Amino acid sequence: MADNGDDDSQYRIKEGDYVVLKRGDIFKAVQIQPKKKVIFEKQWFFLDKSVGQLYSTTFEIVSGGILQPQKPKDVESSTDAKEAGTDNRNIVDDGKSQKLTRDDIEMLKEQGLKGQEIIQQLIENSSTFRDKTEYAQDKYIKKKKKKYENTVTILKPSCRILAMMYHGREPGKILHLRYDTLAQMLTLANIHAGSKVLVFETCAGLVLGSVMERMGGYGSVIQMYPGGGPVRAGVENFGFPAHFHDMLHEFPICHVNALLAGTLDTTAKDPSADLRQSNLAAEEKQNQPEAEQQGGPEEQSMDTSSGADGGHDQEKEEMEKRKEAKAQEKKVKLEEKRKKLAAAAALLEGRNADGLVIASRFHSCPVLMGLLKFLSPSRPFVVYSQYKETLIECYTKLKEQGGTVNLRLTDTWLRHYQVLPNRTHPVLLMSGGGGYLLSGTTVATDRSKPAGVQQAEEPAPKRLKVTDTEG
Repeated sequence: MADNGDDDSQYRIKEGDYVVLKRGDIFKAVQIQPKKKVIFEKQWFFLDKSVGQLYSTTFEIVSGGILQPQKPKDVESSTDAKEAGTDNRNIVDDGKSQKLTRDDIEMLKEQGLKGQEIIQQLIENSSTFRDKTEYAQDKYIKKKKKKYENTVTILKPSCRILAMMYHGREPGKILHLRYDTLAQMLTLANIHAGSKVLVFETCAGLVLGSVMERMGGYGSVIQMYPGGGPVRAGVENFGFPAHFHDMLHEFPICHVNALLAGTLDTTAKDPSADLRQSNLAAEEKQNQPEAEQQGGPEEQSMDTSSGADGGHDQEKEEMEKRKEAKAQEKKVKLEEKRKKLAAAAALLEGRNADGLVIASRFHSCPVLMGLLKFLSPSRPFVVYSQYKETLIECYTKLKEQGGTVNLRLTDTWLRHYQVLPNRTHPVLLMSGGGGYLLSGTTVATDRSKPAGVQQAEEPAPKRLKVTDTEG
């Protein structure tokens, strides 16, 4: 019984969990915190009452911003149309068919009417509703539900849901990476539990989190990051358990050449940090004599007259203590950073990684050529880019250099279909493109042979292979 309870708990919402709110096609990632007001789709509410409920439960927002689980009978439409027209040719959309004004609808809301009741009032006060066909009536009801029903669904985060959320709200943050393209990346890179994967991405942590989710907390992921530190905003939204983060390592991309050359010193301190500390010490030395000149004679003359200097000394001591505490914190952080760098370098030095995933806004070719050297033979790699030109350059370079086989440059085409009785057709609005993927497999090469000999062993294809797949 205890095991069943533990299994059931992972499907229930708990305080502190990261969840995804859904209404229609709109998503938002939030954390469950007590008495915290959440604003979603121009409505505010509290998530306290959702704790203990099952994921994927639809809640109704009642007065006071309180969430209440929606009853099953409310999910079904109670507005069964008794009369329906044969066609819509005589219906004119002149805006005069609805008798209720906006003020009337606001008054109904103030009276406490729920979304379903407001929709019923709109139907009764519409002069053209009964003349519409059955399909048009269903479409009208669905449209009004989206506008007036105060409901929200709470979902458990996953790479598919978060990819849809980012692509719908902020596609620029993830380089317009579509969820079907992300799924292909995970498949082509053969991401699985127990493997060692290199990830270089600038997609707000979405690709990194997807790799970690697929690995299930087993193995090791080394995030190669540009700049001062890794970006992991998207990883937090997954809400991984603590042991998932034990498998995550980080290594700055700027130190890759030094590591390959064997000149990287992981025992040395950060030189930039030492420079900052020396600059602070120089400033303190410059300011110290001025303070002594201003305060020295006054302290000697006022020691017996007042106790003001005592308070001044206390302030100085407190300032010094704060500086010491800050310096100590910086020292601890630098030591942690050094240890992380050393641990990641130890993993990379073996050059036996099992996979490589690249999805960044930086030029892909130099990054790919540098990181491929850390892969074992017969291991997959995949590179994503919004534009095919940079991947064509990578393709050409890999063919010239050798050491890789099964190179493919693909472009995915995805289109949604509406599947309803007698109304199945492609959705008119669709994504223009999901980016491009370059994938391949490393092979063992004899380093003593020149590049031309390696290239001759595997004849290059006559043309670039670009395949279209319909999702």
